[in-house]
Amino acid sequence: MDKTLVLKAIADETRMKILSLLLRHNYCVRALARKLELSEGAISQHLKVLRDAGLLTGEKKGYFMHYDVNREVLHALAADIEELASVEREACTPEEGGCHSSEQERCHVQKQNCSEEVKESCHGKDFAKGEGSHEHHGHCNCHRSE
Repeated sequence: MDKTLVLKAIADETRMKILSLLLRHNYCVRALARKLELSEGAISQHLKVLRDAGLLTGEKKGYFMHYDVNREVLHALAADIEELASVEREACTPEEGGCHSSEQERCHVQKQNCSEEVKESCHGKDFAKGEGSHEHHGHCNCHRSE
């Protein structure tokens, strides 16, 4: 499964509607066009994108191709997203972050006073309010004054 291709395919609102319909029932191009009030040509274009991403399978019934969703692709994508969402944040260490010694000095030794907005942006709302522990993310030069 090419995740990028799948994500691009489902990023379109019409293609998501098509997937939703096909998850409930098999349809041909004409039936999808009627349901979505679009031309058969437009539906065919969307189905091609979904097929190319591996999201659809088709079964010929008479003169018409009836489409179904390849749920394995959706389950694989859901698992990848779940895995991504479960990644734990690690504390920044200047050495591992590739900071130069001058940046380490400025970032971790000098106690510069940053605006509340910068503190919140870099370290989160709790840090900006003076609550919680300091966790530096490596993208600003502020350090909580103690």
